[in-house]
Amino acid sequence: MSHRSQGPLTKGVFALVAALVAALLAALPGGGRAEAAPAAFSHPGVLVSRAQLDFVRGKVQAGAQPWKGAYDQMMASKYASQSRTPKPRAVVECGSYSNPNYGCTDEREDAIAAYTNALAWYVTRDAKYAQKAIQLMDAWSATITDHTNSNAPLQTGWAGSVWPRAAEIIRYTYTGWPNVNRFATMLRNVYLPEVINGSKSNGNWELSMMEAAVGISVFLDDRTSYDKAVTRYLNRVAAYVYLDTDGSLPRTVPGSGLDTRDEIVGYWQGQSTFVTGLTQETCRDFTHTGYGISSISHVAETSRIQGEDLYPQVGERLRQALGFQSKYQRGEAVPSWLCGGSLNLGLGPVTEVGYNALHNRLGIAMTNTQALTESQRPAGSNNLFVAWETLTHGDNLS
Repeated sequence: MSHRSQGPLTKGVFALVAALVAALLAALPGGGRAEAAPAAFSHPGVLVSRAQLDFVRGKVQAGAQPWKGAYDQMMASKYASQSRTPKPRAVVECGSYSNPNYGCTDEREDAIAAYTNALAWYVTRDAKYAQKAIQLMDAWSATITDHTNSNAPLQTGWAGSVWPRAAEIIRYTYTGWPNVNRFATMLRNVYLPEVINGSKSNGNWELSMMEAAVGISVFLDDRTSYDKAVTRYLNRVAAYVYLDTDGSLPRTVPGSGLDTRDEIVGYWQGQSTFVTGLTQETCRDFTHTGYGISSISHVAETSRIQGEDLYPQVGERLRQALGFQSKYQRGEAVPSWLCGGSLNLGLGPVTEVGYNALHNRLGIAMTNTQALTESQRPAGSNNLFVAWETLTHGDNLS
């Protein structure tokens, strides 16, 4: 079939259609997509970039604080132990609240250990740390075939968020990982299918799952999965953190089945008064809320590294969620209209990435978040998927 050039009228029609499509995307919940996935992914590029790693290395070597203290904390943890033996399982079975727990803790902690050793390698350039990270990653890629039981999607999201961080650092800064392709196959076949289609459970589930999907997509250079995960992430962020501009009720994820006010209030843990910064799980507890906030910041940070900055789309919700939760975590009296006048605190070490991006890079005042962040330094690990973020992101403008 012959190919004919487009005349001015045809080009004008195409331009009009493109403009209409862009407008429709912008009107989607969460703001649609700012742009397509990057033409070429940047590596290492999951949560931490090479420039950020270089900044950290320089600060630690200079003995500067808070990075040296954060590094010492990391190196004193069980995750940095060179005597650690990986404990892979073919099938990891995780029920609600990890009961039963057949390999759940082992998988998560081996992933954090791999990431810990990858960071230690980059700072010290001592090959033993790279080799330990590889040992852990190789053990799992040679063994695991599936995740089962009710918590399988969440477990896959938690572990699948951390593995790519470690793998990106080792693959692109260390020479000598013969089984890297087997590891990539594990991520593609065992992890990605479990997380890529999301979840209708509490919002922290889907946010963690999208964090894993985005990180895995970067490692696999998979633009299609990256785009799909980011679109779902943007919809979920808009439905997880309330802003007064949303109207009288929080937004919902398309297809959620939440159609009435009573259904939405029930999903928001019975909270019927909606104020800016409240999250879908604030009235459940701050621990799970922290998981959601953390994944919001992690995906946004990875997107920035990849040249497709999502902070303009999620930054205000992230800022308000951090500030709202931080003020109560710091001890402000809980009003009677909020969660029946009682909060279950325990936000966790989850504020550094968002605070650094919004306050340090963009200059936005975040009084409560700043106070909480600085009081908690050095931020450690939640033993699930958050680890060493004072070290990697504390006051890091790279």
